[in-house]
Amino acid sequence: MKARRNKKQVPSFRKLLKTSKVKLENKLKNKQFKQQSTLKKYRKEQRKLRQAVKDAVSKKPIPLEDPKEKRPAKRIEWEEEEEEEALPLDMMDEDDLELMKDLGQRASFLTRDLSSSEPVHAKKRKHERVIDKYEKIPRPLQTAPEKELIHLLPIKDKSGIIPQTREKPEITEDPIQELTLEEHLIERKRKLQEKKMRIAALASAILSDPESNVKKLKELRSMLMEQDPDVAVTVRKLVIISLMELFKDITPSYKIRPLTETEKSIKIRKETQKLREFEEGLVSQYKLYLENLEQMVKDWKQRKLKKSNVVSLKAYKGLAEVAVKSLCELLVALPHFNFHNNIIVLIVPLMNDVSKSMLKSFLCLRIKEVEVKKDTEDINKPKKFMTFKEKRKTLSRMQRKHTETLNIVFVTYFRILKKAQKSPLLPAVLEGLAKFAHLINVEFFDDLLVVLHTLIESGDLSYQESLHCVQTAFHILSGQGDVLNIDPMKFYTHLYKTLFKLHAGATNEGVEIVLQCLDVMLTKRRKQVSQQRALAFIKRLCTLALHVLPNSSIGILATNRILMHGSGVFLPELDEPEYCNAQNTALWELHALRKHYHPIVQRFAAHLITGAPSEGSEALKPELSRRSAVELFETYSMGTMTFNPPVESLNSKRKDKVLQGDSFLNKDLNQLIKRHCNEVDTQLPLDFTKYLETSLQ
Repeated sequence: MKARRNKKQVPSFRKLLKTSKVKLENKLKNKQFKQQSTLKKYRKEQRKLRQAVKDAVSKKPIPLEDPKEKRPAKRIEWEEEEEEEALPLDMMDEDDLELMKDLGQRASFLTRDLSSSEPVHAKKRKHERVIDKYEKIPRPLQTAPEKELIHLLPIKDKSGIIPQTREKPEITEDPIQELTLEEHLIERKRKLQEKKMRIAALASAILSDPESNVKKLKELRSMLMEQDPDVAVTVRKLVIISLMELFKDITPSYKIRPLTETEKSIKIRKETQKLREFEEGLVSQYKLYLENLEQMVKDWKQRKLKKSNVVSLKAYKGLAEVAVKSLCELLVALPHFNFHNNIIVLIVPLMNDVSKSMLKSFLCLRIKEVEVKKDTEDINKPKKFMTFKEKRKTLSRMQRKHTETLNIVFVTYFRILKKAQKSPLLPAVLEGLAKFAHLINVEFFDDLLVVLHTLIESGDLSYQESLHCVQTAFHILSGQGDVLNIDPMKFYTHLYKTLFKLHAGATNEGVEIVLQCLDVMLTKRRKQVSQQRALAFIKRLCTLALHVLPNSSIGILATNRILMHGSGVFLPELDEPEYCNAQNTALWELHALRKHYHPIVQRFAAHLITGAPSEGSEALKPELSRRSAVELFETYSMGTMTFNPPVESLNSKRKDKVLQGDSFLNKDLNQLIKRHCNEVDTQLPLDFTKYLETSLQ
């Protein structure tokens, strides 16, 4: 027998959707019914109150009945007779007359129509009955409060739809206990630890499987609205940073575009559908996250407390700082992703004050060399004449972007050079010009070199700034400036004259720039440098190597190895490298450096003493000879307060060999000194060389 199939079907999506609609309708009906009942109660109470006030206002003294209106015509004559018999009013005092009038108004029995059977105070009693009736009505405040009802899903049977309700349960709140300061801090620490664990759990789940857990980004982002005043500020900061790191990790390396209607209608595989849902959810949550950060910055700008009053005005600044830093991090890490232009629009207005660090950000631009004329002429050789627009069309989009960016950077640099030469921004400008000098148009070379020389001669620059000027000048001359007939002798003279101003302490300030300048000025322009100039720099650099730290000495000696050429007579007091005759001096500093405590300095000194051979026992190893001076400077840096390689400590056994008093190793020299000390002073000049020659023989 075949297995019996289960006839009970799983409810379809449409049925579930209908059920959810019924729920929504019931909720709406419940809300409307509650509003109507409240409105009816309010109207009823107002109606009763108005009636009571009206009755109270209408309760006035009832005017006396007019007897003339109710008396028959037969009694008119009798009344006239009574009036005639009445006493004349002229004989009464004014006070008595007023008293009688007053009593007449009150004496209802005298003025009352006796034939009428209606009681005297009938109208008054009628009004009193209305007030008593209102007073007997129970007050709504004294009645028990009506219990709120919750409308449930109705039940349908043969008779029809039966509505279902139940009473809303009452929630009793425990009285808040006042905590001491210590208990409050402990409670805050406990709450903060719980929030941290929650953030960590959500972040770990998202990182483990981003496609499946992308919805948890919403849950984590909801914690940006933390309402607990004890931990609200700290939790919001932690959530901002956590979401920033999550987006940096899970964001793809491409921009996500919205799907077209045609693409949505096409049937796709489950894997593709899952990927689409992940991308849509990621872009949606990323957009909402950026909006939250923008709102934090706006709140700080406006400085207005919100209704919730959870975050104080002082805390707005801290939240805004974290938000701006996160936006900057996302812009650097995800420049390709969606909404990067929106981030730029939000961040740029915050940079009101141009600082040195902001200008230094130009140094991070990855700008390639773009020469519009060269590229276009190579691409379109047959065309002899091209307009500027035609040349721009031939360039790629990236080249155009690089060119436009470079123009903006140079306009900024030149404007500061021209109008703010004493500005604190000048060091950043000079450093930027030194980096991008090879991309400057040839038309600006003459004017730029004049400005740089003027800055150096003014004496207003620091040593490092003047080095940047020299470096910029030679970068200009080493590139397209080769075709120009410019003598850079004044820049050589300035560097030679100021080498001894280099900082020899732990900071090594300026050494790296000096090595870069020497590389551009002497190594790369070897054909344009005379022998006298090179020898002068070699001599001065050897003297400088005696005073600086080991890594600086290694870099300087590596430069000398490249420049080393000659011999000669030396005039160290001259500041002109061309005329100091450095070829006529000896590099005695190398012998002192050979006994340096750093082994690499010893090795370089010994190598240079033997004439810098490329082969043999005194030749340098490849790891030293193939590296540039700047690389050696960075490799053997003492920034970590350690020697590289480690320097051997002095052996304690050598203390016995230290010479004391007037004892010397050379016995002949000892005897010669003692003999001369015992002799009587004479006026004859002493000739030590004669005795030294005999002792050496």
